[in-house]
Amino acid sequence: MHFPTERIAQQMTFLAEADKLKTVLRQTLVICADRQENTAEHSWHLILAAMVLSEYLVAPVNLLQVVKLLTVHDLVEIDAGDTFAYDAQANTTKLEREQAAAERIFGLLPTDQASILKELWQEFEADTSPEAQFANAVDRVQPFLQNSLTDGGTWKMHLVQKEQVLKRMQPVKRTLPELWPWIEDTLESFYGNKESL
Repeated sequence: MHFPTERIAQQMTFLAEADKLKTVLRQTLVICADRQENTAEHSWHLILAAMVLSEYLVAPVNLLQVVKLLTVHDLVEIDAGDTFAYDAQANTTKLEREQAAAERIFGLLPTDQASILKELWQEFEADTSPEAQFANAVDRVQPFLQNSLTDGGTWKMHLVQKEQVLKRMQPVKRTLPELWPWIEDTLESFYGNKESL
């Protein structure tokens, strides 16, 4: 394929590579079908969730920045795969795998754009800016909703303990406290006094 400039060639190469996100399967089931969602579907759903749930923020954020963070944060899964949140062993190598993926994938772009996207990915991972904190909270809410509407979904499949879910959901308590009663009520309805499903 011939492109008019090297810059356009790099950008098209990156966009073609990003399409591979549609083939990365997550553990989470889609709500209306008996299949796993892919990471591209997850990313889209997060962006929509951020738009809808922003009214519950305790402090205002730059929603466009949040959308950018959510758009790029999982691109590294093209190489690193989706690391299941409750897989302790896989999480020990997650950062190393994702950093290597970020270098390669963002490195396909022209240098200026590569730097911008890598900084967005790093901001999401650092979880320190208000925008990153909101993005991380939304990244917890979306699979929680899906698990709650698929009869426990991956919690049941992987024998996830109630305390593990509560710990995982702490960014929601911090950033979207109005949603916390729903989190607790949902877990109570699934787990009750039991530790696992």
